[in-house]
Amino acid sequence: MLEHPEITRCNRTGYPNVISQPEFAGFDHFGDEIYPGDNVVEIDGDVILEDNLNRYLKECMEARFYTAS
Repeated sequence: MLEHPEITRCNRTGYPNVISQPEFAGFDHFGDEIYPGDNVVEIDGDVILEDNLNRYLKECMEARFYTAS
């Protein structure tokens, strides 16, 4: 019977070491994990991942983005 390669690997070598998982530095305003090396912004005590900055500005600061005419 054919077995999924991941099952075969786990049977052969055991499960991956959970301790070797990357450490995270905390959570941003939206609950996303922050890892060492991630770019973050702090606004009034809130820590926001750079990728979530537009969302933060729209949802929390009521910023409006538009194209100038």
